[in-house]
Amino acid sequence: MPIEVKIPAVGESITSGVVSVWHKTSGDFVNAGDALFTLETDKVSTEIVAEKAGVLETKTPEGQEVKIGEVVATIDDSKSAPPEEKKEPEGKKKGTEEKEPVATGADRGGPASPTVATTLSPAVRRIVEEEHVEPEKISATGKGGRLTKGDVLAAVEERKPVEEAVNFPKTAPPSTAAAQQSADGRFTRKRMSPLRRKIAAQLVMAQQTAAILTTFNECDMSAVQELRAKSQEKFTKKNNVKLGLMSFFIKACVEALKAVPVVNGRIEGDDFIQNHFYDIGVAVGTERGLVVPIVRDADKKSFADLERDIADFSSRARDGKLKIEDLQGGTFTITNGGVYGSLFATPILNPPQSGILGMHKIMPRPIAVDSKVEVRPMMYLALSYDHRAIDGKEAVTFLIKVKECIEDPKELPLDF
Repeated sequence: MPIEVKIPAVGESITSGVVSVWHKTSGDFVNAGDALFTLETDKVSTEIVAEKAGVLETKTPEGQEVKIGEVVATIDDSKSAPPEEKKEPEGKKKGTEEKEPVATGADRGGPASPTVATTLSPAVRRIVEEEHVEPEKISATGKGGRLTKGDVLAAVEERKPVEEAVNFPKTAPPSTAAAQQSADGRFTRKRMSPLRRKIAAQLVMAQQTAAILTTFNECDMSAVQELRAKSQEKFTKKNNVKLGLMSFFIKACVEALKAVPVVNGRIEGDDFIQNHFYDIGVAVGTERGLVVPIVRDADKKSFADLERDIADFSSRARDGKLKIEDLQGGTFTITNGGVYGSLFATPILNPPQSGILGMHKIMPRPIAVDSKVEVRPMMYLALSYDHRAIDGKEAVTFLIKVKECIEDPKELPLDF
């Protein structure tokens, strides 16, 4: 009896999602653990895998919204995988003892290797399928002539300039609903994605339920820039990750939250919840929308740990690989509009949190230093806070503490 593939429960309060892309097609034989499709919800994208091996039959097209528990495909586990065709090399057919050459790293970029492993690892197979590359044309550097993940990724990178030069059509991300163009062609209507609808609802809810106020300040980035330049080579060599700006601001915010604990709390009904842990959300912009993965226990992590977490979250966010638990439970948020060139802005709270720090573009500006005018790399900072829980004095004190930590990094627990 065919096994039904149902939309699983992927988190509290999530009732539906969109089948954004099928990784397998009807009639394909799938193995247990193979990724079948990506489910896009209002919080994250999740890959749904096959529980058993068999032949797949899809019932739902890409881009269709589905409910939790809905059947979107079946797997006939009574059918086995088709036998692999093994082609004997011409030399052996003629009775010769000619050996098959094995590709080496030096072959990359030259003629295609005449042999390729008959079996691919799951990681390699997935890249081959997603990037639509021909494994037999890729030089293999693995043991016994096997293709490695690095071989395939290198081939994909080599192909990109060629595709761009000939305007090779790239696969566009599937829309959540068919776009409808107006009769006169002046506009196009399409349904917002679940994530975009969730973002919209959260922003409106934040504006309607909290008394949002923003206080501003500016900080001199000279000390941090000098420290990064001085320590970058040693830090990167030791930790295999670059020393960025965000880790300094996370550390500075932790120190400020310790100095002004009320900012690290939230209102819940008629109660105020004071958090005694420091889970800092870092906003990441993606093509699908803004997401805020959480750096857990930021006060206990080193600069290297923070940079690894940030790099990992950023990569998974852009690839749609974040999990529900990666986005839940933050106590304070940092957003950096400066990466897009923003000079000055007022961030909106991330409910139910009571505070959010906005970073902005670093700009050389003339400022007064010891009664002299000097040009320094300056950044505007903005703290939006819930005035129901946090008074102006506390908000200003918090922001000044962040400023002091950035302008004098020695106040931070440096560990490099």
